[in-house]
Amino acid sequence: MKQSEEGKKVKEAAAFITSKDTLDGAYPGLVLGINAVRLGMEATIFYTFMGLNVIRKGWAEKAKFQPPGFMGAIPGMSSIATWMMKSKLAKANIPGLSDLQEMAQLEGVKFVACRMTTDMMGLTEKDFIDGVVIQSAEDFLKYAKDCKILLYT
Repeated sequence: MKQSEEGKKVKEAAAFITSKDTLDGAYPGLVLGINAVRLGMEATIFYTFMGLNVIRKGWAEKAKFQPPGFMGAIPGMSSIATWMMKSKLAKANIPGLSDLQEMAQLEGVKFVACRMTTDMMGLTEKDFIDGVVIQSAEDFLKYAKDCKILLYT
């Protein structure tokens, strides 16, 4: 823990940015956020652009895995790859996306939706799962500049 100017102990903080709505785009921020909290840190995930879909009501179940390169361009390949990825996650006892989100929030990870992106997409707080706050990029950066860890996942 670091100390404030007044000498009080202040929790270290971690921030993660999620901008993709794919399974491989959504899991890293959640896993890192949960582990940061378990290490005694504050943790915030900032969702922007397509990453906003991950925190929309009912959307986590729709998340897909998009294979990279030319494989992703083959018709039906995304569905097959998603099935395979979800099977591997289940076999490894890794919670599904919506369960992992709930776990993260219960452990204290904060979910922040980008104000510019929500405005662009015509979304409001009622479009998101419970607990999501909408914040400007400037306000997020004011928080992130003092974080010990800041990662774009």
